[in-house]
Amino acid sequence: MVDVLLTYLEKGADYIRLDAVGFMWKIPGTTCIHLPQTHLLIKLFRAITDDVAPGTVIITETNVPHKDNIAYLGNGEDEAHMVYQFSLPPLVLHAVHGQDVRALCSWAQSLTLPSENTTWFNFLASHDGIGLNPLRGLLPEDEILKLVEDLQQEGALVNWKNNPDGSRSPYEINVTYMDALSDRYSTDDQRLARFILAHAILLSFPGVPAIYIQSILGSRNDYDGVTQLGYNRAINRKKYRRTEIEAELMDETTLRYRVYHALSRLIAIRRNNKAFHPESQFSIKNISPCVMQIERVAKTGESIVALFNVSDNINTINSKKFQGTDLISETNLTGEVLTLHPWQVLWIKK
Repeated sequence: MVDVLLTYLEKGADYIRLDAVGFMWKIPGTTCIHLPQTHLLIKLFRAITDDVAPGTVIITETNVPHKDNIAYLGNGEDEAHMVYQFSLPPLVLHAVHGQDVRALCSWAQSLTLPSENTTWFNFLASHDGIGLNPLRGLLPEDEILKLVEDLQQEGALVNWKNNPDGSRSPYEINVTYMDALSDRYSTDDQRLARFILAHAILLSFPGVPAIYIQSILGSRNDYDGVTQLGYNRAINRKKYRRTEIEAELMDETTLRYRVYHALSRLIAIRRNNKAFHPESQFSIKNISPCVMQIERVAKTGESIVALFNVSDNINTINSKKFQGTDLISETNLTGEVLTLHPWQVLWIKK
């Protein structure tokens, strides 16, 4: 196992991703997950990496409840540099679907890192489904089941696990994030607004953001792929011909074009503002049940206040403290009353 790690390091790998690492050590008669020996192996990998290839980043992938997930950061110096932020995708989905940011804010307010040498690997979608176990302990089970039921009615597929008592529990929603955020009656404008809102939340969080290829391309559910391949995860793994993608990305009338260019612009804005650095200060709160505020402050003092309206209603905020320039619309905000349109995002720079 160490020889494989050393081979990657010798080839110049900058990031080492440890997939499903929680199951790395096996002992008969146990669940074989999160065993102490697993953490010892990760510490060994970290020590080797720090010695022979300083600067290489170890990322652990453990789709488990939040408290178990962050344990793989160790003491901040001896295990992973980054962990996948598995609770973020379903919590953002819960916030947008329910038009209520309070659960998302409550969880985010509790986020702490063991050292400045660790951070979060943030994402909303991947080649796997949207895991539900990272919601457990953060949302009541009936709210999780309600989210699953609502998404199923809109065409999402669900993977279930069988419990010892004969019952079963959902553990994964299979759907593109585009279709997860909208219903079958949504217009393309509404789909785009919700999708960009969700990814603006992703890009505003502390840590390193990652956007799945199917998301940046604005992909929709691939039911043909599910039928052909015989498994639910194929719904978000469609393979395209390059010419097909290029044609749609050049056509300004397509949703794919609009998604790609809107996300690319957000990424460019984020890249050019130090307040979004992974180590910048982070605070979050809900101004109302459906309006969330995130503030990021760089070590240089540069700050950005992000506001998110996750509802389909217009919301007004009576406050002068949000005056500044919205980096997204490139407009100056000077009034005492700030109007947030449905699904609108503001990145306000003072």
